[in-house]
Amino acid sequence: MKKIINKLRPYLNPFKNHIFWNIFYNVLYAFFGTISYVTLIPMMNVLFDKTKKVTIEPIYTDVLHLKDYLENLMYYKVTSFSDSGTPQKALLLVVSIVILTFLLKNLAGYLASYHMMHLRNGVMAKLRGVMYEKIISLPISFYSEKRKGDVMARMLGDVGEVQNSFFMLLELIVKEPLTIIFSIIMMFTFSWKLTLFVFLFIPISGLIISKIGKSLKSQSLRAQNEGGYMISLVEETLSGLKVVKSYNAEDTFINKFRESINRLLNLSNKIGKKNNLAGPLSEVMGIITIGILLWYGGSLVHAEKLADGSPALEGTVFLAFMGLAYNILTPAKAISKASYAVKNGLAAADRVFEVLEQENTVDSKENALVKNTFEDKVAIENINFRYGNENVLKNFSIEVPKGKTVALVGQSGSGKSTIANLLTRFYDVQEGSIKIDGTDIKDWNIHSLRGLMGLVTQDSILFNDTIKNNILIGKPNATDEEIIEALKIANAYEFVKDLEDGIETNIGDAGGKLSGGQKQRLSIARAVLKNPPIMILDEATSALDTESEKLVQVALENMMQNRTSIVIAHRLSTIQKADTIIVMQKGEIVEQGTHANLLAKDGMYAKLVMMQSFE
Repeated sequence: MKKIINKLRPYLNPFKNHIFWNIFYNVLYAFFGTISYVTLIPMMNVLFDKTKKVTIEPIYTDVLHLKDYLENLMYYKVTSFSDSGTPQKALLLVVSIVILTFLLKNLAGYLASYHMMHLRNGVMAKLRGVMYEKIISLPISFYSEKRKGDVMARMLGDVGEVQNSFFMLLELIVKEPLTIIFSIIMMFTFSWKLTLFVFLFIPISGLIISKIGKSLKSQSLRAQNEGGYMISLVEETLSGLKVVKSYNAEDTFINKFRESINRLLNLSNKIGKKNNLAGPLSEVMGIITIGILLWYGGSLVHAEKLADGSPALEGTVFLAFMGLAYNILTPAKAISKASYAVKNGLAAADRVFEVLEQENTVDSKENALVKNTFEDKVAIENINFRYGNENVLKNFSIEVPKGKTVALVGQSGSGKSTIANLLTRFYDVQEGSIKIDGTDIKDWNIHSLRGLMGLVTQDSILFNDTIKNNILIGKPNATDEEIIEALKIANAYEFVKDLEDGIETNIGDAGGKLSGGQKQRLSIARAVLKNPPIMILDEATSALDTESEKLVQVALENMMQNRTSIVIAHRLSTIQKADTIIVMQKGEIVEQGTHANLLAKDGMYAKLVMMQSFE
């Protein structure tokens, strides 16, 4: 608990003002809540004509005797009204006092809730904002191990659970305990014997309730993890719906989802049983306490007499005492319920902070190089890289001079796309170095580094937005004229101008309203608008049909003019004009040279060319 509070402290600090006022008004709520039951005594005394007679107006002396002064002042007023033949005014006075105390209690409760609302909503918004920044800054490698759906569940569901459950803690440690403390103090002033009876049962009920709640946190954590898996399954199903349907795999995925639902159902039922038991259990313990109080308190009223013959406990005082006892049981019940909710909140907070505390292994160093120009060359020097245990790249070295085009070719799994991942620092090399203008890219500011590069991947990654907003990602302040010029260079304006809304057309989820070739040309237009000095093309045409490939190839050639380019190619027809072609096999360079030189060698490149037909 303490550890989580310490972790939450930076998010609570901006809302210190609301925390202070929430505590202040909760103190008032507890105080007026107790006083409201005490004010019932003079009202009942007036009703039953048992009012203490005070004929001399009391004089205020000091704060230590304030209670006696106020009590005698009220009885003096009541006595005056009764003696003057207007008992209705006496009743109106005491009823008004009762109403006033209940009004002040509820006003304080409202103001406490008002500040708690700002605190809860503010912390939730801050947590979600920081969490989004974190998940967007974490390296790609993090998401190759974590399910995206589980991360979404943590950001949306678990942060909400922290908001709903964890902030009950403030109520738990201020409002409810103070209500109990104030009530007990007042009860002691009425009857210490009767108050001891209450003390006998509160620890017993607390012990029983805490035993039930011990396993709740671990079950809540398992339920939240299962919820994350379920969201992840939905996300994966929707992403791969074409595959699911084409392979008639609906039943397989439905069964997976049902199994997850059943696991979550069983966990939720177990948690629910314990949560639901908290209320009835505390109420049963409470009514037992009330029953004993009624029996013993009744004997004090009727059986026990003081030396002067008056009852050991006045009936009206006993009724007020019972109200105060109820005033203890209600917050005690709330504490038991809240303690379960806090356990849920603790489990959720653990999952949230697991992401927030994740180390970002790919980030800018302190005083990293900030530079927006490319002057000399890209040098990859003796790098080794592995995703798991086996090296994907082995002692790999190439140089890409400014203004030149270098193409990487080879069979699938030869490590071509890994080069693109390393150049953009999606991953970091384990051995060796990658340098731009003589400086290791690990010493560059990561935003400066990526600012020099444009990336066009095999999968056209587009967002559910307009064509304009998709292209603006690379240069947010570009004009419509610049966007249209980029579309023309990318050979995309020919179809965009025919759309009803032109560049303002929404392209649907992942660009689903467009063909593969159209999506790829928009990706190229996005890179063209950014206008980076280094272009990385990762199999940009391999997923296209022949006609689309030709259009995209023209767009790529337009884009690569007077630019440093690293082209990762599957279709060899697209890289014949490259200055250098590097042939890779199992992470190593086996051949390099121009298209003509490599054909003349009649080696692996020539074999790859033979396997592909050129038009």
